Amino acid sequence: MELFARPLEVLIKEFMKMPSVGLKSAQRMAFYFLSRPFSEIDKLCGALKDLDKIKKCNICFNFSENDICPICNDVSRDKNIICVVSDFRDLAAIERSGNYKGVYHVLGGLISPMDGVGPNELEIDSLIKRALNAQEIILATNPTVNGETTALYILRQIRILSEVKISRIAYGIPVGANLEYADEITISKAMEGRKLI
Repeated sequence: MELFARPLEVLIKEFMKMPSVGLKSAQRMAFYFLSRPFSEIDKLCGALKDLDKIKKCNICFNFSENDICPICNDVSRDKNIICVVSDFRDLAAIERSGNYKGVYHVLGGLISPMDGVGPNELEIDSLIKRALNAQEIILATNPTVNGETTALYILRQIRILSEVKISRIAYGIPVGANLEYADEITISKAMEGRKLI
């Protein structure tokens, strides 16, 4: 037996399809929208419908409304430095730091044999072509087994064809953290990535 009106039940079920959204969260969101003016709901629906206008940049594979994304189009960015990330969320995190002024290459995932994702399912071949004209490639994949596997694969492929400088983002203790709470791998990476002062 349904507790709520059918449209509300359908909305709750749709919200539950989203990552990390359970029944209670889905109900809260549904009730929130039920209490909002229709003009707000209409704006949200319009924004969701506009998602079909988004495509991937022809150069870096970031999401864009145009064939070339705003970052690749930005003449102030250093096109000779390419930061390799697994997806657009990692790109967004690096951009939020405000320190990076190069361009990106979005792989579209990580090599994961368990999930059936190999190098051919990712944008690695296009990265290798771009690397031939770059000064530096920064590997910014996550410090997971799949992230490290992907970084190592890219490193080996680029080294075969080019002498481009390849770097890896540093890992370690986050600012404001206590050493006693850090795990062994994080401390190990922090020690490996230490620099002279």
